Amino acid sequence: MTDLPVTHTLRRAGEWDGAWDICTLTYDERFLRRKVLKTVHDQPFLVDLAHTESLDHGDAFELTDGRFVEVVAAEEPLLEVTGAGLPRIAWHVGNRHTPCQIEDARLLIQRDHVIRDMLQRIGAHVHEVTEPFTPEGGAYGHGRTHGHDHSHSHGPEGHSHGAHDHAHSHD
Repeated sequence: MTDLPVTHTLRRAGEWDGAWDICTLTYDERFLRRKVLKTVHDQPFLVDLAHTESLDHGDAFELTDGRFVEVVAAEEPLLEVTGAGLPRIAWHVGNRHTPCQIEDARLLIQRDHVIRDMLQRIGAHVHEVTEPFTPEGGAYGHGRTHGHDHSHSHGPEGHSHGAHDHAHSHD
């Protein structure tokens, strides 16, 4: 057993108030089930959730003693994407199943040289930035989209993954 404070409960933004401390996590670190984390004041605590959860900026862990540890999106290396035809550019990002923060005048994605090259080839302006990353969640409610997994099946007219045939484009 552990002497660390423990949490089994995640509270979504707006469902809690009065943080005891803050835990700053990157986008990838905000996808977890069981892990020891440290607050910004170097206080360790054990996250032990029933299921893997996708945490958002502003959510909080409720410790078993009733204290709350707020989740804050950490600054991380990203690509800022701008340019004429931003909806078309966003479609290309989405077609690669890439997590994307969508704003009125720009997109933010994790740094990836292959995606960067593709975006520049279609006329996007791409710049490196460092800031918090809070991409769109899944299409069916809270959660995150996952990267494109080539081990999936799409039915009879679908995908012959041995030859990497797809019914949708990867261009």
